Amino acid sequence: MTDIIGAKIKSLRKERKLTLKQIADQTNLSISFLSQVERSKSSITLESLKKISEALGVNPSYFFSESDEKIVPTVMRNIINKTNTMHNQFFYRDLAGNIENPLFNPILVLLNPGANREDSYSHSGQEFLYVLEGTLTIVIDKEEHDLHPYDCIFLDSTTPHNWINKTDSIVKFLCISSIPV
Repeated sequence: MTDIIGAKIKSLRKERKLTLKQIADQTNLSISFLSQVERSKSSITLESLKKISEALGVNPSYFFSESDEKIVPTVMRNIINKTNTMHNQFFYRDLAGNIENPLFNPILVLLNPGANREDSYSHSGQEFLYVLEGTLTIVIDKEEHDLHPYDCIFLDSTTPHNWINKTDSIVKFLCISSIPV
């Protein structure tokens, strides 16, 4: 999946006649990191992908679509790959399926024990988080909130925020974010 995302980033960047430096300046990501992502030498977090998406003017789900053709929506089954959840702190699964240009971005997120994004992150739009399993600690503008199963929170994504798993169990939650217009 990382090689497909990198190739799509590079293709879209070149199509828009943008340099790595221009994308780096807009996203606060290093040129070398962006180059590594484009060449499938480095994996990318959802936060970085959102920044790149904004710089390129596309929905983050653009990078997960299998095809550029419009596809009839289908039921998605067995959406969690247990292998991926064991090797990464975070596991993300885009739940928009094959919907072209969705109005919002639904993502299933699994955080392994002790996982956190190193720094708080902000981006345009809004987020809705709904905890399915475990206890998710969300830091919003340096204030911590513990969310338990069936708890939810709605926030303005321009406020710095962070997700943390302070427990010994996997935390599973839905993140639904708006798509910047």
